[in-house]
Amino acid sequence: MTAFGSPVKLAAIAVLLVVALAVPLVVEDTYVRHLFIIAFIYAIVAASWDLSLGYAGIFNFGHVAFFGIGVYATGLSAKLLGVDPWLAMVIGGLGASVAAALIALPVVRLQGVYVVLVTFAFSQLVLQVVISQSEVTGGTQGLVRVPTIELFGYNFLRDYKFGYYYVALAILVVSTIAMRWIVRSDFGLSLKALRDNEDYGLSRGIPIGLQRLKVLVVSAFFAGVAGGLFAIYLRVASPEVFGFSTLSLILSMVLVGGTSSIYGPIFAALALTFFSEGLASVEGLAEGRYMIIAAAMIVVLLFLPKGFASAFSGRSGLRRVRLRRASGTGAEVR
Repeated sequence: MTAFGSPVKLAAIAVLLVVALAVPLVVEDTYVRHLFIIAFIYAIVAASWDLSLGYAGIFNFGHVAFFGIGVYATGLSAKLLGVDPWLAMVIGGLGASVAAALIALPVVRLQGVYVVLVTFAFSQLVLQVVISQSEVTGGTQGLVRVPTIELFGYNFLRDYKFGYYYVALAILVVSTIAMRWIVRSDFGLSLKALRDNEDYGLSRGIPIGLQRLKVLVVSAFFAGVAGGLFAIYLRVASPEVFGFSTLSLILSMVLVGGTSSIYGPIFAALALTFFSEGLASVEGLAEGRYMIIAAAMIVVLLFLPKGFASAFSGRSGLRRVRLRRASGTGAEVR
């Protein structure tokens, strides 16, 4: 077992990565490339949400707000302050982390539904601030004509989304590696210990408040960077990113893909993005597509309460049990 998974899993990921690298060379349709870029962005948000929701057990419903803060922090930095768009995306991540640190102060002391209420209220508060400060944010009309990225003079606006595809893929790959390293580090193990048995974790000296603060800040950073890429790519920052439709779609990606699985939400993001846009192109289904996705999510969770990722982890878990029984020892065979 390696730091990021079994050799078989790593080989499968390597194959998928090669396929992903080849997609723009084979697919010339700009709309399909656009869907991949949006899916990659949503995948980063969904996987980072799973850090706090799945691994830390924090019912954080303000994660989309961190995404939205990244959108506006990047857009405002690049357009109003003249910051280089590449650096503006980092500022978007840092802005989301600062917001996460502020919301973590009351959240780390709360449990259950109270965390949901506070984080959801925070999301709505940020939305109202964006709308009310229209002279800066553009209000309900949004912030338009956000500067685009450049790389050694390369024009990302006239290459039929070729360059943006690889930028989004690169950020997704780097984010995934970083998140996998986090969940397998001592910090990640402490989060799972507190999630599974808080009393045991406290008895081992794990500071629950500090760990929750850290995971909210870290997960928000990835969501903020994804929001920054979203603003730079679409060249607009709109209050719609705080909407319930965005929340329900990304939450569906987390739950359908599987909590406590970085890879699960990523694959679910790809599937649900194309599924959602496919429904949007069908006459009469565009307005109700999020209801259809919600219904599909309920059906999936009825049969796989922990998402599709649990189907694969369940098999590996059953195999370990059989090997343990065959060995005649109480030790787990990996």
